[in-house]
Parts: sequence; structure tokens; C-alpha cells
Amino acid sequence: MLVGGKVSVQGRAAFRSVCAPEQTDPLLLGRAPEYRCEATTLEGFVQQLAVCYVGRGYFFYVTGEVPGRKDPRAVDAKLLDRYDIAVSKWTRARRKRAGRASLQYIRHRRFFVLLATHGRHRFFEDEPGIKDVRRSPIRYGGYSVGFRGGHPHVRIDQEAFKALKAYFLDLALRRGVEGLAREFYGFPFEPYAPIRRQQFSLLHGVNRARKAAGLEPVPSSCIWLKRRIYRPFEPR
Repeated sequence: MLVGGKVSVQGRAAFRSVCAPEQTDPLLLGRAPEYRCEATTLEGFVQQLAVCYVGRGYFFYVTGEVPGRKDPRAVDAKLLDRYDIAVSKWTRARRKRAGRASLQYIRHRRFFVLLATHGRHRFFEDEPGIKDVRRSPIRYGGYSVGFRGGHPHVRIDQEAFKALKAYFLDLALRRGVEGLAREFYGFPFEPYAPIRRQQFSLLHGVNRARKAAGLEPVPSSCIWLKRRIYRPFEPR
């Protein structure tokens, strides 16, 4: 898991399988490796984007939406071919030594992200409006994926957090402890470290309001501290 934006020792083994390269056998270098890019869940999409891509130096990106009239998988194939993305880890290593960038591509439903490392690549010439995730986080599905302090940083997007704050404060005096605890148990975001801090901020706000009204506080045990590990490209 991410602890303060950093992958903990306990989580590394799990991430090895989640972030495994598409191809590891050097005997298969002459073949086109399988490249899976369609995330089946929002949570898996965010995990793959943050841990496996942003966390590994893919800082430069563009986002897009597949138009309703187009087949998303046809768009996938076109972009993978155009930027020669589906290559082995061995090819990526050679490109890095030669000063060339490597790219990754991921899509959830109709939203997609193209990401690149430092280096030379036609991506930097062809794509307008390229952003740096260290300065402009990727926002999708209520999440904000950035990079801070040398590690990927996943938090709730500002607008989504404002909506959650208004919702919980509205319930603070209208629900009992058990009802509020259930709301926190069912929190709709995976508890990455920055998100846990946001959750505790919401809880503190709820308990301040309840204390002022003479009501029993909601215990901090209602906040989940461990997030689930997803297989981002596996069927649900």
C-alpha cells in the first residue's frame, strides 16, 4: 500500500504482480507483447495510473475522451500503434539509455490517459497541451493523481471533497453515531494516505458540530486505514 504517498515494504510483493511488465521473457523480444490498457474499475484505473505509471516516472501526459460514435478499442489500437507503446521492458530500457522516452496508455470507459517519461519522442511534437503531473494532477472520477515529495500522491479532487464535506456536515446532527459510522464505512474512495487525512478532516468536522450540540462523537475506528489491491485489467 501507499504510506504517506510511498509504497510500503508490505505492499511491494502485491504490486509486483499488479505492475508486472507486459512481457518478461527475452526470447519473445521479436514478437508484439500483449498490452492491456482497458481498466475495468475506477479503483483499478487509479491504482495503475498512480503506482505503476506516475510512480515510475511517467510524468508527462494528455487526457482525452473517446467520442460516442467511436469504438474505444479501435481508438486504443490506433494510439498504441501510432506511438509504438506495446513494447517489452527490454525495449524500454534500451530507449532510456538512448535518451528516448517511453509511453504508457490506459483507459477507463471512454476516458484515457497517454503518459510519457523524459526523453525524445514524437508524442511531444504531435500532442498539444501536454501537462506535467508534478504540477497539474490528473483528475478523474473524483480522484486527483499527482506527484509530491518523490512519490505518487492520490487524493480526493477539490470539488468532490467540497461535496462530501457538505454532505457529512448536513448529516452530523441528523444521524446517530451508528448511522454516521455506516456512512464513513461506506466511503466511496480508496484510503490512500492523503485520502485518509481528508477522511479524518471530515470526521473532525462532524464531531465538532456534534460536540457543540452536546451529542456523542463518532469514533475514529469507522475510517478504513487499509486499501484494497486491484487487478486493474481483470474482469470484475
